[in-house]
Amino acid sequence: MHKNEETNFNMMFTSKLDHSLAPYWLWAGLRILFTVWPQSGYIHPDEFFQSVEVIAGDVFDIEVARPWEFNTTFPLRSIALPYLTAGIPLILIKILSPFLLLWFNWNLKTSYVLLITPRLVTCMLSFVSDYCLYRICKVYGQNYRTRLITFATSYVVLVYGTRTFSNTIEMTFTSLLLYFVADCMAHSDQVIQQEEFLSDKYKEANSPVERVKLYKIRSALPSHSLSRCFALASITVLGTFNRPTFIAFAFPPIFFWLQRGLGSKIISLHDFHLRMLLFILSGVPTAVFLIMIDSFYYGYLTMGEIAMMKLGPDNLVVTPVNFIKYNMNSSNLAHHGLHPRYVHFLINIPLLYNVLGVVGIAAFLRIIYRGICKRWSDLPRVQSIIGLMTLSFLIPIGLLSLFPHQEARFLIPVTVPLVFLYAQHIRHIPSTECRQGQGKTHFFFVKGSQEELTIKPRLTTIHLVTSHIYSMPLFLLQLRNSKRPLFSKQTGQRYRLAQSFYSYEMGSDSLETVHHKLVSILKSCEEIHTEKKLDYRLFVAVPASLLEKFDKTVLTFNSSFSYSVSKVFYPHVSTEALPTLSFENECQLENMNLRFCKAKQIYLAPL
Repeated sequence: MHKNEETNFNMMFTSKLDHSLAPYWLWAGLRILFTVWPQSGYIHPDEFFQSVEVIAGDVFDIEVARPWEFNTTFPLRSIALPYLTAGIPLILIKILSPFLLLWFNWNLKTSYVLLITPRLVTCMLSFVSDYCLYRICKVYGQNYRTRLITFATSYVVLVYGTRTFSNTIEMTFTSLLLYFVADCMAHSDQVIQQEEFLSDKYKEANSPVERVKLYKIRSALPSHSLSRCFALASITVLGTFNRPTFIAFAFPPIFFWLQRGLGSKIISLHDFHLRMLLFILSGVPTAVFLIMIDSFYYGYLTMGEIAMMKLGPDNLVVTPVNFIKYNMNSSNLAHHGLHPRYVHFLINIPLLYNVLGVVGIAAFLRIIYRGICKRWSDLPRVQSIIGLMTLSFLIPIGLLSLFPHQEARFLIPVTVPLVFLYAQHIRHIPSTECRQGQGKTHFFFVKGSQEELTIKPRLTTIHLVTSHIYSMPLFLLQLRNSKRPLFSKQTGQRYRLAQSFYSYEMGSDSLETVHHKLVSILKSCEEIHTEKKLDYRLFVAVPASLLEKFDKTVLTFNSSFSYSVSKVFYPHVSTEALPTLSFENECQLENMNLRFCKAKQIYLAPL
């Protein structure tokens, strides 16, 4: 091969690589791999306790730690969406498990399957956002390759997109709204342009024949004013029942859908008001359906009341309204943590998106500067795709910043607008494709607990005390439900199963308080053991950074019990008990563990 031919071949090969989607498919495959090869930890308790923990308890009738948002007196969470995303796959597992166990000796009801199946559903739903981003780029002739690769390599997508957060479902709904609205905008712009052109030609026509011809052409133009009205309204209602904060993310795209074509000769305020009315009416069926589901689930409504048409505020529950009422009270939010109003803009965006987030903030500051300087022509046009994406990025963050409780994951739905707007700006910046932020990850113990429950004697109870770590989901242990009353056909009496597992969450209480709790549990267990001959095992899960302090606490109180380390999980970081770095002792890597410890009757365990 000649030198010139070799150079041309290299240039062609490089060009093909530049336009290839191979890097995107690689990262898409990694997203699926991260889902089916689960880490032994979780980012936040809500990824379990706002969906899977509750649904697994209902489906398998097992012992779970039901969160307060799902209480029957004032429920804050709709049950419909969790049943769609987690309930359906878990019900399939329940149906198929006996047959696969009988025919092939395959046990589907393992902690691994219960963990990854809902996550797989969430992962598949996250690819809806990929598709919407791709379609928006195609509709407006934008570079989709750079944006898809940036999106697929985002920390938000690789981590949150593989976990059962309601925020991830919220991102899917937001992406669908943006795609449908962007498509409607492009379609309306095209039809309005053609209609205005034909209208002008009609006025200029001299002969009746020419006018009739133009009138027929104009009448044949496709309808556009109410395009996708029912779909947009249904998505908005579903998203609001999933998380009422979705209203903030839905407002910009819905407003852009309502005001399409305003200012043209064809569209007037009458069209705007008509679209608004029909949009509201289109959302009523979905809203009524979800209200009925929640009212049945939480026991507010029965079939008898429907038959007698006894429907009213007393037997209907609207969970988004309860959610908003709860969060409008600052004293309620104080229980979850209060933050300065600037946390979302100055901390959470860079934390989630790194360079991309910084570019987005810089662009926002430039928009403010241009507005102050009255450079109106430099601002994004209201009816353009750039205007839609800019406001879909800024307005939700601004609205959510009004509330003092601000977690980074609340901003996940702005990922698509942010990537669409600024992915091109960072394409030449190195090391931005695969690392876009770091999250707070906590680990929990699954396999060992299950083994302990399996090998323990039948009449033995297990007690688990956790300190300075997140709450642990119980559905993976598949404990039989001890709260549901059962009926014995032989005796004709009702009874309940004896509880075999007890958990005690101490949060960030002092180790002295934890010690007192252990003494209290041991005393109670010993009394039961003496009276009923029931054995017990007591575990304590604490970060290893607290183990030395725990030793000193035990010595201080001259406790009669002893303990030993049963299981160590590495690595583990708890921000409630950060490890101490010592330069005198080579590096205390033990402080990065979480310990399960084992004692005379205490099994002190670092996870």
